[in-house]
Amino acid sequence: MNVRDKRVMVCGMARSGIAAAKLLCERGAQVTISDMKPEEAFGGALDELRALGCIFALGEEPQAHLPGQELLVISPGIAWAKPFVQQALAMGIEVIGELELGARMTRGTLAAITGTNGKTTTTTLTGEILRATGRTTHVVGNIGYPITATAGISKNDDVTVAEVSSYQCEGISRFHPKVGAVLNITEDHIARHGSMETYIAMKRRIFANQTAQDVAVFNYDDATCREMAKGLRSHIAWFSRKESVPYGAYVEDGYIVLRMGERMEAVCRTDEVRIPGAHNLENALAAVCITGALGVSAETMREVLRTFKGVEHRIETVRELDGVTWINDSKGTNVDSTQKAIATMTRPTVLILGGSDKGVSFDPLAETIRSAPLIEHCVLIGDTAEAIRQALERAGYTAVTMTGYDFDLCLQTCREKARQGGCVLLSPACASFDMFSDYEHRGRVFKEKVNALV
Repeated sequence: MNVRDKRVMVCGMARSGIAAAKLLCERGAQVTISDMKPEEAFGGALDELRALGCIFALGEEPQAHLPGQELLVISPGIAWAKPFVQQALAMGIEVIGELELGARMTRGTLAAITGTNGKTTTTTLTGEILRATGRTTHVVGNIGYPITATAGISKNDDVTVAEVSSYQCEGISRFHPKVGAVLNITEDHIARHGSMETYIAMKRRIFANQTAQDVAVFNYDDATCREMAKGLRSHIAWFSRKESVPYGAYVEDGYIVLRMGERMEAVCRTDEVRIPGAHNLENALAAVCITGALGVSAETMREVLRTFKGVEHRIETVRELDGVTWINDSKGTNVDSTQKAIATMTRPTVLILGGSDKGVSFDPLAETIRSAPLIEHCVLIGDTAEAIRQALERAGYTAVTMTGYDFDLCLQTCREKARQGGCVLLSPACASFDMFSDYEHRGRVFKEKVNALV
């Protein structure tokens, strides 16, 4: 993609926007950066962009700067329904997302992983398996490290593994992964997309440019995934922990088995997979299927599956204090993810729930909690606390304490309610933007405060 001397505006100066603007400057574009926050709100984060010659259009509406622009690059947090985006399209300006920009400028092999839950774990695990082969591997995307940060240094022999969100899928047009995967689909991000149909359609867009030489990986145990696989041009591979599949990865007699054409071999025993829980077995199967499609040996997969510890903020043990284990699952940002975290609990548990609203129902979560005897108490925080309380009440569950937006009070309440030999689990089932900048910030604050308890 040649952008030399092209006038480009980058909107949204979070991590991905900054990385995109830097990449464009390095490729010779004339870059304008836009954000509704004023420059002083960024501290020194934008100093490098000023040194590279970016034009600053901060603290104001972007519409005034659209005339003359040839390309608009928007960050994932900006919806395509925004008036200035629609105005740019009406003016004939090409509009793409940061993921699309990075993918067009990335050399080597590209793999893309999406789905409602398990993306970060599967993306990280896939990256670790590929690194173990000796290939230079870039793990990027919604995982927290923008693809535009590595696109400029990627080489033809490299492999890039991208975690892709439904938000990022809005901004793709020529995005073309050699291997793409959908891990699962459950209700999420309805407030952004408006309906489940649109949400599913966004996820399916990662396959739009694949050909018969590419591979699309799906969870056979997920009925929505089976529907999504219909009508694609790419070769379909499946993963399943419940039954054998004709092409892909599955569980048989306690082993993970990889079957791809003439190739059929046992990778490892399921009890050798270090990360715990049925959902993580699914993540491991997905990683085996993806890396198997890229030609990785079973021996390499086996070694990594035996040693991979998981990712930060996902069912992460923080510490044990007074006989109580504190667990950080801040990555549990939707109902399904929290249900899976609950399923991994083996001791009496106090559960922290609540955050910013995504427009989904909490009734399925309430039923899970009511029928889970180990969830002894729920402590509710944030914008959705009342909605969760009402859902729990409808389900007949009343062991609830409301702590508003006071995180210290929340943790103190958990300490009072947790019994010796039990757990406190932060798995909010919600986004974090009511009290924190993102789920990582929420998880870090939780860990800092828990580690400070005496």
